[in-house]
Amino acid sequence: MPGPRDRPTTQNGGPMLQLDSFIPYRINVLAKRISKALATRYQEQFGISVPEWRVLAILGREQPLSSNDLVERSQMDKAKVSRAVAALVDRGFLSRAVHPDDQRLLQLRFTAAGRALYERIAPLALAWQQQLLDALPPDDRAALTRLIDRMEERLREMDGV
Repeated sequence: MPGPRDRPTTQNGGPMLQLDSFIPYRINVLAKRISKALATRYQEQFGISVPEWRVLAILGREQPLSSNDLVERSQMDKAKVSRAVAALVDRGFLSRAVHPDDQRLLQLRFTAAGRALYERIAPLALAWQQQLLDALPPDDRAALTRLIDRMEERLREMDGV
């Protein structure tokens, strides 16, 4: 059985980072592959980008929201959210209105066309997710959800949030 001395080390003798087994790297690669595979479907069928879909998905759960709210909920940078919102407004999927309590803020909400688009894409996204998860037995699916929840909680603790 290989021991600690059998692990690759750097020139100064410290442990070498092996990306193939480095969990943050593996999760990031997996997330990008999942996002790209799903994005290909809704880009081909509906002509929307990943950031545009994320904006629609967030607004599908809660609206009205400001662009700042979308940045916070999506973990996308402000410029990416701004471009996605502008594209969705230009295509008639979102409307903007001045916030009643703060004239500096704009509230974003679905138009009828935006709601219809969301209601067409969401079931397809859920079906695609189910197809992906079908690779796992039900106990593993539940464990995966619990593990993701635990890791998110641990990150909040580590960040002091």
